[in-house]
Amino acid sequence: MSYGNNEQIIRDPLWNTIRLDHHAVQIVNTAVFQRQRYIRQLGFAHLVYPGATHTRFGHAIGVYHLATITLEHLRKSGQLGNDAFEEARLIPYAALLHDIGHYAFSHALEELGHNFLIGDHETVSARFFGSDQMKSVLGTLGGNAAGGIHDLIRGESENPLRGLVSGSLDLDKIEYLKRDALFCGVPYGEVDVDRLLQGMLLLEDPLSGKLEIGIDEKAVAALESLLFAKYQMFRNVYWHHGVRAASALYKRIVYESVHAGILTKEELVGPTDEELIYEIARRAQTLESDVGRRLSDRWIPSLRARELPKRIMEVTAAELGGRVIHDWVLEDSHEKRAFEDRLAEELGLESGEIVVDFPVKQSMFQLDLLIKRTRGGVERLDLSGVSGLIDLPQMAGSLYAATRVFRIFAFEKRALDKERVMEEVTREL
Repeated sequence: MSYGNNEQIIRDPLWNTIRLDHHAVQIVNTAVFQRQRYIRQLGFAHLVYPGATHTRFGHAIGVYHLATITLEHLRKSGQLGNDAFEEARLIPYAALLHDIGHYAFSHALEELGHNFLIGDHETVSARFFGSDQMKSVLGTLGGNAAGGIHDLIRGESENPLRGLVSGSLDLDKIEYLKRDALFCGVPYGEVDVDRLLQGMLLLEDPLSGKLEIGIDEKAVAALESLLFAKYQMFRNVYWHHGVRAASALYKRIVYESVHAGILTKEELVGPTDEELIYEIARRAQTLESDVGRRLSDRWIPSLRARELPKRIMEVTAAELGGRVIHDWVLEDSHEKRAFEDRLAEELGLESGEIVVDFPVKQSMFQLDLLIKRTRGGVERLDLSGVSGLIDLPQMAGSLYAATRVFRIFAFEKRALDKERVMEEVTREL
């Protein structure tokens, strides 16, 4: 970083030069923001794509950068009147702080749900806003800046520019797709960023009369590039079987640790990646039980050595035909755990050494935004698409089904009766 006039210039491998204003500098220099340097952006993807060691810190600064560019575009194009300009004041800082509440290894833990967590990372961000240092910094923004920023992050703000922080066209998606593809070394996250940002408009909803972020019809092709990049990255990176195997092992470690009382839900908030694993390992060594032994002697060393659970069965959602996976499979329920342990016993494995995995991302092709038509007028674009203009959303169901894979992982290679298992975990539509 270089310094001058209470601002900083950062050299970034994705966006080249990023300029932080003095408020952003103060935020970045807080301890709770610096913590993000030690939270990997993609959790365990680095075990499959070695370059994917980038962090939430760089991503957050990248989203801030895109926010400043977009607001400058809106200002120069005359769309930010006096009222809208005042509403824009908090947007860059909400963009900068949108991920501050992430748990260790990012999204992996959030799949455990409310039984093991005090809330998702958007909710947990309030804990970090409450630090004395961050309260002091946000206080310089005036009024209830912390509350306004938190509402923007949670998608609960009435700010007409809220869609830049949380929505189907938010800057977070644009940034992470580009950054993740770069560091994974894959060509899948290509998004026409410049065209997309230049195509953003502040439009009036024809039904409610309220202003919100939308796009010009001429930028629709760039929007499609974003949607397709998201599909490709989920299919090839985020839900790669190796990444899911590592995430499954990590979740099992945390699940057992909380269930056994080694640590509490509250203690999951705050530690960095390595801090959490180290602390679980340290406490597990003092626990004289089968759980303590499995954690300290088997599972944590396996995660560190990349000795991941093996796929012993997989079925894509597209192959389910007229059947659907039971709801109890989709969350870490007692019924799911009982099923896993029954399979483990049948296969001669210890409790906890079979893991069922079926990832969920309901908003993979989320679309709910206004579009300004070239022929005049404003329409709302949702998952039904706009015939003759953007038809990709109509393929959303098929693409999502091709991306989701039901897998069973085992800590040792075993053979399963696929038909019998599918009969138990699915039902007819």
